[in-house]
Amino acid sequence: MNILIGNILKLNKLENQRITPDAVTYDVSAQLCESLLQFEETWEEKEIEVEVDVEDHAMVTADESFLELVWNNLFSNAIKFTESGGKITLIQITEGDYIRVSVSDTGCGMKEETRKYIFDKFYQGDTSHSKEGNGLGLSLVKRVLELVEGSIEVVSEEGKGSTFHVTLPAAAIAKKDCQSFSNTPQNQRYDREIEREKTKK
Repeated sequence: MNILIGNILKLNKLENQRITPDAVTYDVSAQLCESLLQFEETWEEKEIEVEVDVEDHAMVTADESFLELVWNNLFSNAIKFTESGGKITLIQITEGDYIRVSVSDTGCGMKEETRKYIFDKFYQGDTSHSKEGNGLGLSLVKRVLELVEGSIEVVSEEGKGSTFHVTLPAAAIAKKDCQSFSNTPQNQRYDREIEREKTKK
């Protein structure tokens, strides 16, 4: 109950812009790895394979605590909805003026109806996990990303897992260095993976 009340208060403050982001420039690739490692014990208990492909450095200008909330929600959901022996994949690349992050799982996936409302307050597509959450996590994630001029989309199919794609503006000081990366093989591979997922799902 305390978690539910806390999430409701956070979401209300975010929606009414009563929380002012404390923006700093920092390395989001390091933050992603640190956030994921918080769940190491859980994924090991479920014998989930975790694959990580991130850059050495990727700079953003945002409130660190806000984005930590985003990553924690996405990782928590990926582990929650992936069965034992499944796989979770984290990919992060820089493309021009933007940093792109994807969190994929081989879990239960979602029906089309669920995908339509997954970012709505209190919506829970999989009621079998309702006791583990309150349906506010992804609403908070979406609102946080809006505040930092980012975005999120989901590609999913029931029984085949889900992929959440997050896009963030790269920090101004890093944009010049990022330009040369946009046509690298790694970036092109990332684009092909996204298109392949959309084609399949």
